[in-house]
Amino acid sequence: MTRLRAVRNHPSAILLALQLVAVLSYPFLDGSVAGRAVVGVVQMSVVFLAAWAVRRTPALSWVAVLLGGPAMVFTVFEALQPSTDWVVLVSAIVHVPFYFYVSYAMIRYLFHDERVTRDELYATGAAFTVVAWGFAYVYAAGQVVWPESFVGANGDSDQSWFELLYLSFTTLTSVGLSDIVPVRDHARSLVMVEQVAGIFYVALVVARLVGLNAIRHSRRP
Repeated sequence: MTRLRAVRNHPSAILLALQLVAVLSYPFLDGSVAGRAVVGVVQMSVVFLAAWAVRRTPALSWVAVLLGGPAMVFTVFEALQPSTDWVVLVSAIVHVPFYFYVSYAMIRYLFHDERVTRDELYATGAAFTVVAWGFAYVYAAGQVVWPESFVGANGDSDQSWFELLYLSFTTLTSVGLSDIVPVRDHARSLVMVEQVAGIFYVALVVARLVGLNAIRHSRRP
């Protein structure tokens, strides 16, 4: 009972953990139809948990559910037909607003009061990974609309979704480790937007923590 209560009280922690599990398991599962089906189920679970996590934020839960429904449907379609352009494009179109709305909800959650709870700390990491997920779908859509937008170190110009997720994480964290390069102007503009988002997110979190620390000190006798 205590563990169940802890799960209910920390949906952001469960979301963050499941996203990290998906990242670690994807290379083992993407090579077969059954593996892709498992990946699809995991990604559906991520979508469901993201919508559930929004319920604890000041944002509107029904918006997350409305956006998450089509995202879950096309998660299945994309797992079954990962090379069909229109499926990839529509999947990206429905996933992008969902993930960005969830990240917006979690950021509002972080700033809605003057206390930092344990779940809000988990939400800091979960929101970051949700933004990375959203931009990975942005890149997937861009690759369909503007073919050969991204080139890998091996010269391949058709990147898988996991490779685009890797590019998204390296861009958002500004570590510069990605061996996938945007070569077309549209792709480069999308990458630049994510670079700005990454810096802005870190600045928001630092400002939040510094502000709370200042409030705590000002209230001391």
